[in-house]
Amino acid sequence: MAITSISGMRPLEAFDYSGKTVLLRVDINSPIDPVTKKIVNENRLKKSIPTIQYLLEHHAKLAIIAHQGDTLDYQNLIPMKEHAEKLSGLLGAKVKYIDDVAGPAAQDAIKTLQPGEAILLGNLRYLCEEISTFEDAVKLKPEEMLDTFLVRNLAPLVDIYVNDAFAAAHRNCPSMVAFQEIKPTAGGILLMKEMEALTKVMKMPEKPSVFVLGGAKISDAFGMMKQVLENGTADKVLACGITGEIMLLAQGISLGQTKEKFIKDRSLDVFIAPAKEYLGDYPDMIAVPLDLAYERDGKRQEIAVSDLPAEEMFMDIGSKTIILFKTVIAGAGTIFVNGPAGVYENQLFETGTREIWNAIADAQGYSVIGGGDTVSAASRFIDTAKINYVCTAGGAMVRFLSGKKLPLIEAMKKAAQ
Repeated sequence: MAITSISGMRPLEAFDYSGKTVLLRVDINSPIDPVTKKIVNENRLKKSIPTIQYLLEHHAKLAIIAHQGDTLDYQNLIPMKEHAEKLSGLLGAKVKYIDDVAGPAAQDAIKTLQPGEAILLGNLRYLCEEISTFEDAVKLKPEEMLDTFLVRNLAPLVDIYVNDAFAAAHRNCPSMVAFQEIKPTAGGILLMKEMEALTKVMKMPEKPSVFVLGGAKISDAFGMMKQVLENGTADKVLACGITGEIMLLAQGISLGQTKEKFIKDRSLDVFIAPAKEYLGDYPDMIAVPLDLAYERDGKRQEIAVSDLPAEEMFMDIGSKTIILFKTVIAGAGTIFVNGPAGVYENQLFETGTREIWNAIADAQGYSVIGGGDTVSAASRFIDTAKINYVCTAGGAMVRFLSGKKLPLIEAMKKAAQ
């Protein structure tokens, strides 16, 4: 049976799906408008279509499982009827919906599926065994999940399990890792593409390899920085956003009480010590800001790092930093981006992010971006078709590039063996 050499997982083409009942796990967890509770970005829905289309064209009886929201973002924990409607529109074929995850109604709906038909079952996160707090508290192994409500009720009804949910690959829950224990298993088209793109960045990057790390969630940047510097994945890290400011503090440069209080109040000062370590171990591989931007009297102002400290709330990199970073990006063989350069939502501070994105769009190197805010920023300033690969994942992507094992990938490899 065919196994892709790059991933160790069975590809979608490994099985004959004609007349078979297939359970497909996708990640179509989408941004939701807090007032209307409607989907505001269809990126993940669109990315799931090729695998759904393939299975239906090969006459599978298709039951789709997915989640929306979690305990940590309870406001997004809603029924998935609109997801089914969006999938139907994108697919040009009806995807039925039932607001039941694995109970009697869902089971009956699966039993009555005909070849070439699809149904989306209810929100997986309505099951306690699928939420992050259960995962963190109970810590079940995949083989121990076979007695969970989801697996016990759905496994007897399906012939083949397909996973196309790389964005949830860091989750150790029944829908992601248990069915592989007892069912023939394949990776979907998106899962394989995500793995191939990130493996290329991590293990086979065209040199020089440049990582642009910014944004406000700096735990992601620091989660992968040591690994990619240590193993030679990255030849250069361009530190912007709060990551860049932490690097300046680690160099002993005072930003000023205003910004330093902002950093301390959010407990981001814990990253100063590792930043010192990385700057000491890899002094020529981390580029820090040369200047920063702030607002005064409604206008954008810039200050050189050599003139710090200043009592300002810095929100973007300055012009000299932009020129430096654009030069590095232009000469890169591989470019990976996680996080915008500044507070791009504010027009005064969109310059750094916009200029960096346009440099990446124009660069000859192989480019990969990922993370929700990163993709949103890119979509705002450039045609993302100019990016070689747009990853749907955030947390899973960071963990993969940090060299950590992902529960889904381990389960898929085990199933292939």
